[in-house]
Amino acid sequence: MIVPSIDLQDGRAVQLVGGQRLEIDAGDPFPIAERFSVAGEIAVIDLDAAMGVGTNEDVVRELLRRYPCRVGGGIRDAKAAVRWLDAGAASVILGTAATPDVLRELPRDRVIAALDARSGEVVVEGWRKGTGRGILERIAELKDYVGGFLVTFVEREGRMGGTNFRMAMQVVELAGGARVTIAGGVTLPAEIAKLDRMDADAQIGMAIYSGRLDLADALVAPMSSDRPDGLWPTVVADESGRALGLAWSDIESVREAVRTRRGVYRSRKRGLWVKGASSGNKQELVRVSLDCDRDALLYTVRQGGAGFCHKNTMSCWGEDSGLARLARRLADRMAVAPEGSYTKRLADDPKLLAAKLAEEAGELASAEGRGEIAHEAADVIYFTMVAMARAGVTLADVERELDRRELKVTRRPGDAKPPRT
Repeated sequence: MIVPSIDLQDGRAVQLVGGQRLEIDAGDPFPIAERFSVAGEIAVIDLDAAMGVGTNEDVVRELLRRYPCRVGGGIRDAKAAVRWLDAGAASVILGTAATPDVLRELPRDRVIAALDARSGEVVVEGWRKGTGRGILERIAELKDYVGGFLVTFVEREGRMGGTNFRMAMQVVELAGGARVTIAGGVTLPAEIAKLDRMDADAQIGMAIYSGRLDLADALVAPMSSDRPDGLWPTVVADESGRALGLAWSDIESVREAVRTRRGVYRSRKRGLWVKGASSGNKQELVRVSLDCDRDALLYTVRQGGAGFCHKNTMSCWGEDSGLARLARRLADRMAVAPEGSYTKRLADDPKLLAAKLAEEAGELASAEGRGEIAHEAADVIYFTMVAMARAGVTLADVERELDRRELKVTRRPGDAKPPRT
C-alpha cells in the first residue's frame, strides 16, 4: 500500500532532496491533499516545526478536518503528541522524542516512530548528525511501544533511485506487530508491490509530485488477478459502507477514475464505462481501497441521481432503507417540495424546527421501554435530519465528525450545560 506524503514549508507543499535542497514547490497543499485522499491516509509533515524555524499548525489542522492524516514534524513531547491526536490525527509521527518514557504516555496503536538512517546508522538534527546507533538496534528498543515505524533511507530520499529492500526486509522482520512504512527512493509500481509483499507500506512524495509515478499506478501496484482477462472485481459502496453493486476494473479504468474522480469501470461488453455518462446517475469517487488478498477493489463513491443500478434503484439489490433513504428523501424535498410538505414547512420556519427538536428531545429523555424509546428516537432523528438537509449536511459529514471525535485522547467531563435563558 502507499502513503502519499505532503511536506509543508511556510504553508506550501514542497519536496526536498536529502532533506535540504528544495526540488519542488508545489504550492497550495489542499488541492494536493484532495488528489491524494483517493488513496486513503496522507502523511503530513511540518518541516518548519521539525527544523524549529516556524509552524504550519493552522494548515495541518485544516487538513485534519478534511482528510485522514498522520502528522509529524516538531512533536517533541507527549503533550504535543496528544494535542495532535485530539485534533483528529489518525496517528502521530515522533522522531527524537520517540523514547520509552514519552511513548508510555501515548496510545501505542496511534504512534509511529520515525527513524532516519544513512547507511544503517540513525541520524538526527535534519539528517546532519550521526548517533552511532544502528536502525535495527532502535527498532528492537521501541517496537513494544509503538504501532508503527517510518523508516527513511536518507541517502535515497528524493533521488528516485530505488529503495534499500534488503534493509527494509530486516526492519519488517524485527518490527514484529508494528507496521512498517518505508520512505526514500521508491519510484516504480514494482517497488511498491515488492514492499507490500514484505508487509510494508511505501511513503511516496517526490515520485508522484514530479510525475514520474502515476498515482493510480502506485495505488493498485500490489493488485493481482487469476482471471484470464486480468480484471479486478470492484465492490462499489457509498460513504457509509453500504454496497451499491459489483463492477470490474483494470489499470486503464482505475487511471481514468483517479484522474477524473468519477466512477469509471471496465465493462466486459462495452469497454471503458463511465457511470452516469448516459443515465445521469453520476458518481464522485471518494476512495479506492485494496482488499487483504490484493485481488479485489472497493470504490467508495458519492452516488448521484436515482442510484447505481441500471434499473434506477439505489443498489443492485433494490432500494435503500433506513437513515440513508430518509436522508435522500429529505434532500429531495429541500429542492422540490410537494404541496403541503411538512418537511418543507420545517425548512422554511427555523423557529418551528428548533421548537420541535427541543420538544422531541425532551420526550425521548423521558421515554421508557424499547418501543417508546425507539418511537421517540425516530422523531428526534427525523427533525435532526431535516436540520441537516436544510444546511446541506450529509450523513457522511456527521459520520466523519463522529469518527474524528473517537480519535480524541483527552476526554471532557461531559456534564450538562446550564439551560439557556
